[in-house]
Amino acid sequence: MKVLVIGSGAREHALCRALSLDPHVTALHCAPGNAGIAQVAELHPVDALDGKAVAALAEELGAGLVVVGPEAPLVAGVADAVREAGIPCFGPSGQAARLEGSKAFAKDVMAAAGVPTARSYVCTTPEEAETALDAFGAPYVVKDDGLAAGKGVVVTDDLEAAKAHAAACERVVVEEFLDGPEVSLFAITDGETVLPLQPAQDFKRARNGDEGPNTGGMGAYSPLPWAEPKLVDEVLATVLQPTVDEMRRRGTPFSGLLYAGLAITSRGVRVIEFNARFGDPETQVVLARLKTPLAGVLLAAADGTLADLAPLRWSEEAAVTVVLASHNYPGAPRTGDPITGLDEVEAQDAPHAYVLHAGTRRDGDAVVSAGGRVLSVTATGEDLTQARDRAYTAVARIHLDGAHHRTDIALKAASGEQ
Repeated sequence: MKVLVIGSGAREHALCRALSLDPHVTALHCAPGNAGIAQVAELHPVDALDGKAVAALAEELGAGLVVVGPEAPLVAGVADAVREAGIPCFGPSGQAARLEGSKAFAKDVMAAAGVPTARSYVCTTPEEAETALDAFGAPYVVKDDGLAAGKGVVVTDDLEAAKAHAAACERVVVEEFLDGPEVSLFAITDGETVLPLQPAQDFKRARNGDEGPNTGGMGAYSPLPWAEPKLVDEVLATVLQPTVDEMRRRGTPFSGLLYAGLAITSRGVRVIEFNARFGDPETQVVLARLKTPLAGVLLAAADGTLADLAPLRWSEEAAVTVVLASHNYPGAPRTGDPITGLDEVEAQDAPHAYVLHAGTRRDGDAVVSAGGRVLSVTATGEDLTQARDRAYTAVARIHLDGAHHRTDIALKAASGEQ
């Protein structure tokens, strides 16, 4: 099978890496890709938001499966265009992707499906936002209703900061703060059958100890030794299946990857948000543990045969990923800086540790930074402690001027503090 992956981040590199190891994949393409993805897939220029251009490229390549990675193309209806061309596509329709594209829409779906989530208000004026903030009190949670690349959420004790974020957005969702640890749970679905993957935890804040501004994610780990064994089954029954059933009832079936961001609160599991695609950086650790070949799973979701699939097989090993970010991220990042040490990681740390590229590009013979989150250094081990050690050993070999990373990814879970 020939597979075309759309996107250019570390999530897409993780997907391409997994697909490149699948014996059923005879040719792997990525558009537009990045410097790291070029090592495992043939790259093609394309406007990822242009559904007709993506479909035309897939036809030209003779792709038997298209995998749309990022959220913006999905919300723009790229998966619809690919399917209209008669090519199987992993990714929801533009209408179904509103589960991520609009926080207000997601809240409406959850209410109809009886899915447990935070109480909230949808606000379109500063006055409405101020009233909602006063109703809930601190900590204040303000979410941009639209897509914001993982950075549209402000959680703060500062009322003025909360008001400022609300005023800067066209429409916001103000909701109650949910206590307890957060969990990311992915599920692959064909619109009826829902197949949950292994849970992970990511780290949204820029600095150690969950300090600093929100980012797209600074690291992740899986499995979660502190989580209840019944967690996945509980979330499948109370969150994932009801949501998929409600979307189908509305005439907009959701096929692809449904990502539930969860809070394990003192009152039980609550949904923080839905995403309509694989999350970054959690994908890096979840796919590192998946033993079942990936292409067949994604194709089964695309063609509606997920119920016929054998149970997924998982490694018992742990996985940790650490994000190396460029100078000033999550503010406007500095780009064009050379990256060294990548060959050393490949020579010294593979196969237990490897580098997944996000914001990189080729500049002659050099690899240089081209975005905010530049690399995801991923490692596996017998437990989280060994996976952490391997990941940070590899991180230490890499040099990018002005770069920063967190040093506490998975630390509490590995030490039993969480």
